Amino acid sequence: MLIVTVRRPGPLRWLAYSYGAGLPAAHREWVLHDVTARTWQLRHLLRAVVQLLPLLVVIYLLLPGPVWVRASAVLGGALIGLFYSLAYMYESAEHRAMKAGYPRGTAARTREDGDAEGRAAREQRYAERWRRDP
Repeated sequence: MLIVTVRRPGPLRWLAYSYGAGLPAAHREWVLHDVTARTWQLRHLLRAVVQLLPLLVVIYLLLPGPVWVRASAVLGGALIGLFYSLAYMYESAEHRAMKAGYPRGTAARTREDGDAEGRAAREQRYAERWRRDP
């Protein structure tokens, strides 16, 4: 049996990774874990917030006007940024896995394989409820 050690990147490398930088080969397995873990969508949102935060702070500090106008602009920008991040979440995860050296489709396949039992249970419940013979 092959045992694979997953090495997490340090805070600075993770920060660079969250902005799109590739990680060294030693972190290859961690990248796949990052985009396929049960919490991969929350991880993606955290990276999106980290990417948006500096820009939103600058907008808030440099935009003239009352506080409520600046706060509204920041909130609107955050919502739009998170919307687009969510719209491209699957593609982003796949791209990160490809940058780590995995073939296209590995992240989606790994997520599907990890949820095989849950998917089978959902399909069985669906069949029992909706596919009854008349």
